[in-house]
Amino acid sequence: MLDNNRKLFDEFARIHSKYQINQEENQEEFNKIGRKVQKVIREWEQKLCGRSEGSGYALFTGKLAEKFWGEVRALYPMIDYVGLETDNFKIKKINLP
Repeated sequence: MLDNNRKLFDEFARIHSKYQINQEENQEEFNKIGRKVQKVIREWEQKLCGRSEGSGYALFTGKLAEKFWGEVRALYPMIDYVGLETDNFKIKKINLP
């Protein structure tokens, strides 16, 4: 997966590092590149797990998918943050009497 998409994953590694340092400033670019990376990752997950799911190994397939995503998260811990909109999570200050 990484070898076949080296340019994309190198670009994502660059923005991933920048995103870890400053999320607000790099959110837009991180989302843009991250969506492409997630698409590639899901395609490879489907290649890895797709056939065994229909052949009676559904329990094994779920664990295999978890292991696959665990390896992805080991390389890119912020991968689950792709697509998040952080502006919606601001907490308003309440003035109590």
